[in-house]
Amino acid sequence: MLETPKFVQGLFSFEGAGLGQPRPFQPAVTYKVPFDKRSQLIYFRAGNPTDELIYLLFERNGKPMRYFPVGAKSGAHVELAVVEDLEPETVLEILIAAPEKLRSAVVLDIGLVEI
Repeated sequence: MLETPKFVQGLFSFEGAGLGQPRPFQPAVTYKVPFDKRSQLIYFRAGNPTDELIYLLFERNGKPMRYFPVGAKSGAHVELAVVEDLEPETVLEILIAAPEKLRSAVVLDIGLVEI
């Protein structure tokens, strides 16, 4: 069975609503597993140019799956040791939590593989 790499990459703007209030990016940053495949999240990278801690929340079908904190003026690179299957038609959405009224952008590079 051939594996196909997939990526969610880009510079995504946000306005924080508070660290306890993760919210979707506008427009939403999502990935949907094809109906005839499974997928696995392989790695996560993010860059935070702000002076504040932020975190990215990965939701699987509307429920929290993984949290990735990114320090102030810092980056994060996580090669995932625990890899879970995302079943066909699963929707993965990336939300951001940041201090209230903080406006900036975050660089994301997320690697997945479809099986």
